[in-house]
Amino acid sequence: MKKDSIKEQLQRTTRRDLWLTVAPAALLVGLAFAVTFYFVKPAPPMKLVLATPQDEGGFRYFARRYQEKLARHGVTVEIRQTKGSVTSVGLLSGDTAEADVAFVQSGTAGGEDAARIVSLGSLSYVPLWVFYRGEPIDDVLGLKGKRIAVGGPESGTRALAQTLLSVNGVDKSPTELLPLERDAAIEQLKAGSVDAVFLVSPAESPAIQKLAAAPGVRLLSFARGEAYARRYPYLSKLVLPRGVFNLAADIPDHDVVLLAPTANLIARDTLHPALAYLLMRTASELHGSAGLLDRSGEFPAPLETGFPLSDEARRYYQAGVPLLHRHLPFWAANLVDRLWVMLVPIIAVLVPLGRAVPAVYLWRVRSRIFRWYARLKEIELQLEENPGKEMLEDMMKRLEEAERAVNRIPVPLAYAENLYFFREHIDVVRRRLLRRLSGAPELHEAVTRVAS
Repeated sequence: MKKDSIKEQLQRTTRRDLWLTVAPAALLVGLAFAVTFYFVKPAPPMKLVLATPQDEGGFRYFARRYQEKLARHGVTVEIRQTKGSVTSVGLLSGDTAEADVAFVQSGTAGGEDAARIVSLGSLSYVPLWVFYRGEPIDDVLGLKGKRIAVGGPESGTRALAQTLLSVNGVDKSPTELLPLERDAAIEQLKAGSVDAVFLVSPAESPAIQKLAAAPGVRLLSFARGEAYARRYPYLSKLVLPRGVFNLAADIPDHDVVLLAPTANLIARDTLHPALAYLLMRTASELHGSAGLLDRSGEFPAPLETGFPLSDEARRYYQAGVPLLHRHLPFWAANLVDRLWVMLVPIIAVLVPLGRAVPAVYLWRVRSRIFRWYARLKEIELQLEENPGKEMLEDMMKRLEEAERAVNRIPVPLAYAENLYFFREHIDVVRRRLLRRLSGAPELHEAVTRVAS
């Protein structure tokens, strides 16, 4: 029964020592992690709203491709169709934005409301095609006084058409600008109801290639293409090679100079960095191959879009895909990227505590024994004063009381050696006391007498 009580007391003491040692350390670690967690990036949302114009630049096709690609990484893409690039920019603007990212045509100004919109890069050339009927012309100046289909009111096509027509003074009466959508404009041009149409579309578009082969329809070649590109940085001068649409039919039958804005991916400046990198990796996969007008690896690229390049996009185009995203799945790379900051408390707190906690625990165990060394030293100092027999007996009594008290101290087995060391030291003092009580000279006294 007594053994059980001693064992229980030892267990209680050991638990108390552990709690008193570990609890402050655990509190310190928890505080360090709590402070560090404040700086941990939030997890990226697993849903994106992508705004895309219906009839511009082949955006609908690529929107579906992005939807498929991102679904493989667990990100759901909701496609929000708009009337044009202007509308798409509007969905990203303001404090109550209805979209996260959008496809837009370069040169589509967003005004002051677009202050929080950034570019993730240009994806491809989407040339401006000006098809017309009548005598050959080499610039939009020849369209003065014509009926021209320039696209819907909120489309990027209309914005670009108005810029070019306005700078040449062609947009005023008697010129008539018609807000026709793409399909309606093409049909009316074929039927002769309009004199010209402005279209923004990839060179690979079947509608463009069919219209280029339509009888009585001509494709405008911009003789002053270089001048337009210099004045409007978001436009590029491109050459459509002769016969590229149909070599057998030689369509077109001459080189055509085109003006090309770019298709661009823009986003809110609050877009999570992990999603920004995922979108740009997807862009590299979908837009990196060669086309009729694009060279292999030319896109995506940090070209002029009318919006500032995001920090993530700048790093991406300078250094490529971040290391984690290059070698790990999206979810794993994002998790590591978010939690690497947690290494700070591990290195700064846990490592020192890993050494300090065992030392503090050992000190607590030893302190129960070491404080009795003061009693032992007191008895030894009194021995030097040559006490009488009565004093020696009192000293022996105090020494035995100290030994009994120390024997009752609960000490974990791993640290029991400290208890036995103290008992050996008690025996040393006890032997000195016994020699004094028996009248035998102590060793150092005998040595002193011999020396004298």
